[in-house]
Amino acid sequence: MTEFLNVEGGTLAYEVTGSGPLMVLAHGIGQSRDAYRFLVPELVAAGYRVAAVDLRGSGESTATWPSYTRTDIAGDLIALIQHLGGPAVLVGHSISGGAATIAAAKAPTLVSAVVELAPFTRKVEYSLSALGLSRYRRGAAAISAVAMLGSHKQWRKYLEIATPEPRPADWAASLERTDAMLREPGRMKALRKQMNSAADAGAQLGNVHCPVLVVMGTIDPDWGDPKAEGEAIVAALPEGVGRLEMLPGAGHYPHVQFPSAVAGLMRSFLETARA
Repeated sequence: MTEFLNVEGGTLAYEVTGSGPLMVLAHGIGQSRDAYRFLVPELVAAGYRVAAVDLRGSGESTATWPSYTRTDIAGDLIALIQHLGGPAVLVGHSISGGAATIAAAKAPTLVSAVVELAPFTRKVEYSLSALGLSRYRRGAAAISAVAMLGSHKQWRKYLEIATPEPRPADWAASLERTDAMLREPGRMKALRKQMNSAADAGAQLGNVHCPVLVVMGTIDPDWGDPKAEGEAIVAALPEGVGRLEMLPGAGHYPHVQFPSAVAGLMRSFLETARA
């Protein structure tokens, strides 16, 4: 059942499933909490109370907000954890990976651990040398068209590039749901503002002291070398805090392609963190 939380600037929609320690899941740009439809049951079965939230501008949350930075999203996540009674394990994908970093740095008593899935935590640096890679070149072209023109067709194309096989059985239907959401007034504008927002998370990496798991797909089109990006995030964290796991064959949405594998990595990480 969808629940709503009023925060400064608008209303956040979220859904809570299961019982046990709290885990909050935040999706990436141009998506909704529906992106975690396969991961939530895995985590509930593992004994967590899972709250999946729609970011500002997305899903059932208010469409139009004053700002859409990672710091703004972090504030929303902190407010939700407080509302639900933290601390929580905070899971962020893409832009929300950066937001989770900021939340952990700013509210250490509320965030017990962080999982960053294909995170845009550091400042994006485009690679001319990586343009020789088809996946990177095609992904960058589609993203650029979305950022500049707000093209729904190019966003769909990006999702297809960024989610290679194996895809879930409901893949075509999920694209239709996403497209319908983005055609609601203000949604595509919010996506573009998130995409073009300042990279304000990397500077907080050194201030995170809870355990952090970074999960990268080996064929994520957003980086010429996804492993190098993951290693750079871990290196910027305090020594011993971060851990990197690579998922072979995964693109930018490992939790959609390989939810059981992602859940397994998370369980192993959290068991080690508690030990």
